[in-house]
Amino acid sequence: QVQLVESGGGLVQAGGSLSLSCAASASGSILQINTMGWYRQAPGKQRELVADITKGGLTKYGDSVKGRCTISRDDAKKTMYLYMNSLKPEDTDVYYCQAHVLSRDTIRDSDTYDRYWGQGTQVTVSA
Repeated sequence: QVQLVESGGGLVQAGGSLSLSCAASASGSILQINTMGWYRQAPGKQRELVADITKGGLTKYGDSVKGRCTISRDDAKKTMYLYMNSLKPEDTDVYYCQAHVLSRDTIRDSDTYDRYWGQGTQVTVSA
């Protein structure tokens, strides 16, 4: 079972910055992490892409955050990061981490490739 745990959310003033982290772990072992991404969702709205990054380091950003956001990853630590600056009240959302992970169940001796989501972390930007 793969788990993604986000950290770093909280309350920030408009114009400020924040950093989010997403760490992957598994009860068995993680063999490979392909594309990882950050998404956000406000109540009653669809989840939207903030940014994603491939295993090779190619990045893509949502239109609403372009120029204000940097995504990165450290595969040795199985961790992805998001740095956002010039925050606006409309950036207030729950931010979710997503990753495509190949993992091994050492008990069943089987491999699974699937997409996983973190539990989300609240980011609130005050005016």
